[in-house]
Amino acid sequence: MPLALLALAIGAFGIGTTEFVIMGLLPEVAGDYGVSIPTAGYLVTGYALGVMFGAPLMTVLGTKISRKRMLMLLMGLFVIGNLLSALAPGFGVMLIGRIVASLAHGAFFGIGSVVAADLVAPDKKAGAIAMMFTGLTVANVVGVPLGTLVGQSVGWRVTFGIVAALGVIGLLGIARLVPDMPKPEGVRLRHELAAFKNVQVLLAMAMTVLGFGGVFAAITYIAPMMTHVAGFADGSVTWLLVLFGLGMVGGNLVGGRFADRALMPMLYVSLGALAVVLALFTLTAHDKVLSAVTIALIGALGFATVPPLQKRVLDQAHGAPTLASAVNIGAFNLGNALSAWLGGLVIAAGLGYTAPNWVGAALAAGALLLAVLSAALERRAGVPSTVITGPAPAEQRAAVHH
Repeated sequence: MPLALLALAIGAFGIGTTEFVIMGLLPEVAGDYGVSIPTAGYLVTGYALGVMFGAPLMTVLGTKISRKRMLMLLMGLFVIGNLLSALAPGFGVMLIGRIVASLAHGAFFGIGSVVAADLVAPDKKAGAIAMMFTGLTVANVVGVPLGTLVGQSVGWRVTFGIVAALGVIGLLGIARLVPDMPKPEGVRLRHELAAFKNVQVLLAMAMTVLGFGGVFAAITYIAPMMTHVAGFADGSVTWLLVLFGLGMVGGNLVGGRFADRALMPMLYVSLGALAVVLALFTLTAHDKVLSAVTIALIGALGFATVPPLQKRVLDQAHGAPTLASAVNIGAFNLGNALSAWLGGLVIAAGLGYTAPNWVGAALAAGALLLAVLSAALERRAGVPSTVITGPAPAEQRAAVHH
């Protein structure tokens, strides 16, 4: 794997840290600004919405420049947003800083996926995408716990300052290590938009929303589930989330490895197993050991779907993959928001803290059905659903050489 992937992974590590670390620092931020915890929660919601809308917006704005330069600009935007958050004199300014940082998120992973796939041979593309996303998964194991510890010990502003410094390192790494690929001729915004006419692209994005939504239906409510049902102490939630992060790292790497060999079978196995494990979580949540094992499995199975889903979009949107790739990152966040809302509904209905697990299982099962449908439509059209291991078509090579 080329060193350029390390630069992309560092950027992903910084983005993953800033996305999730705020959840552990909400009490400190709320106390400093004199706002309620629910109000401080807008820092999470605002970021997610910024990712959803920023992914297509920033990608469209970047159609006129090389992908390397756009990645550098996105990391610069990320640094500015986190510095603004670190220095914000009031809550409103910090919210703006969070939104500014979030605008870089979707486009960075979308464009970065295209660049990562282009840096390696056709039969190693999913592995390269997984390598970049390793930065995001490692952030949940290392960056988020350490950032939370630093924020609680010496101040949350220091945490966001450190995250901004990570962004600077990522920017310098991209400038130094990512090759300056020439922009392809003849690729315009209308070509990028045309990818959304492809039903397979839309099905892949729907799989992303439902599949990853299944993960966050359970994980969003992991704290009350583990403390009220499993009987863990409040302080145990941090290391349980570390287990989840470790599962994410392993699942991401395995998903990337096997998606290059058999993409659709990898999706069948991971989504099917995810649905089963989420359903079982309603039972294992009552036992400390079993619940800890289940949390790690959810992280592994959930992130085993990320490289194949992202590569599926790239394969189906061949010729103009950049916008579709970025929008698919927004689809992950849409799944997070949808599942969190549905999970809250079943808890509010009095069904208990384990009820979101059934929601997650249903969403994952829905994603599996869409995967089966997608493959069936592909077979009917006479197009193979497995990865092409030979040379890429000229049009696709031109599209990803930016």
